[in-house]
Amino acid sequence: MPIGSSILPALYPVTGFRLGVASAGIKQEGRKDLVIMTFDESSSVAATFTQNAFCAAPVQIAKQHLNHQSPQYFIVNTGNANAGTGQQGIDDALMVCQQLAAKTGVNSDAVLPFSTGVIGEPLPVAKIIDAIPVALDNLSEDNWAIAAEGIMTTDTRPKAASRKLKLDDDTKVTITGISKGAGMIKPNMATMLAYVATDAAIEGAVLNSLIADAVNHSFNRITVDGDTSTNDACILVATGTAGNDPVVTVEDDRYGVLQQALTELFVELAQAIIRDAEGVTKFISVDVNGGQSEQECLQVAYTIAESPLVKTALFASDPNWGRLLAAIGRAGISDFDVDSVSLFINDLLIAENGSRAASYTEEQGVQAMASEEVTIRVELARGSQQACVWTSDLSYDYVRINADYRT
Repeated sequence: MPIGSSILPALYPVTGFRLGVASAGIKQEGRKDLVIMTFDESSSVAATFTQNAFCAAPVQIAKQHLNHQSPQYFIVNTGNANAGTGQQGIDDALMVCQQLAAKTGVNSDAVLPFSTGVIGEPLPVAKIIDAIPVALDNLSEDNWAIAAEGIMTTDTRPKAASRKLKLDDDTKVTITGISKGAGMIKPNMATMLAYVATDAAIEGAVLNSLIADAVNHSFNRITVDGDTSTNDACILVATGTAGNDPVVTVEDDRYGVLQQALTELFVELAQAIIRDAEGVTKFISVDVNGGQSEQECLQVAYTIAESPLVKTALFASDPNWGRLLAAIGRAGISDFDVDSVSLFINDLLIAENGSRAASYTEEQGVQAMASEEVTIRVELARGSQQACVWTSDLSYDYVRINADYRT
């Protein structure tokens, strides 16, 4: 069962950004599986993509089109990743772009394609093309919630977040976004699909800086199973309809306001993925403090978060702290003094000075691990840096979902 509330927050429309949804029957008849998004050519667009060498055909085409022309349309299909499909996959992704372009009067380079689903199967182009008119007919600024459903794969619930904030004395801006992801989640960019739009006017280079920072502190801090997908993408669009003077430099005071709001929204979307991870029964925060660098804190955090032994112990509410110490010890930290490390589950001290804490009891550990939300805290005591990673436990259902994924 997913962790936390399944009720979406209020989702504010972003002026100049419209979404349309259709059922193409790609994997299941009647399921919402095609989403089209559109915005004016004058909008700024920034993106991050998977670094997987086997990146999918739509990722390759989206990158090329983004370099050639200002986008005006996104088209997203679920149920088929169009990855591992060779030249045919490239041709299919281009055909989808061309067909949408022909129906809307834009150049095909102005269309960015996105796909998610099963890897290695041909894209059902005809089904997607047939459904395009339906998605175009219901384009609306109010369709964020239904679009969040339309990009789901093994997700059990939609994921969305929204903010209104005061940018300066004269301007209020809106930020709204959706994401999808439940498995094959491992940071190497963004580890899922996410689409975020704001009506603020932001120059392109500044938008690139904003998305890089927000992704690094959100989607690049989550892991379910340590697997980086072939299709990951995170897109940020600024329509510029709020009426503010454009933010053209990172030195602008408004940059910090936008950076904080966007990072908070990205974190909300990223954590929603972990709360809906495949087979999840626990939401786990791994906090590592006192490192010499942020990178070594992340090394320790990810070694813990991706350990199958740790994750299965979490599923069983088994405070097997030896697995935690073993993970910390193999994280690859140089000149590591294990006697300086302190280990906590929530606020319960488990280990210190290289061994079990004198105050710790197994009964306390079981109680601490029983909660749906658990914080594993490691104090390295070797510096001032810190990092946090969010993950899930590893349950029977995770194995079942992935064993049955293609059937």
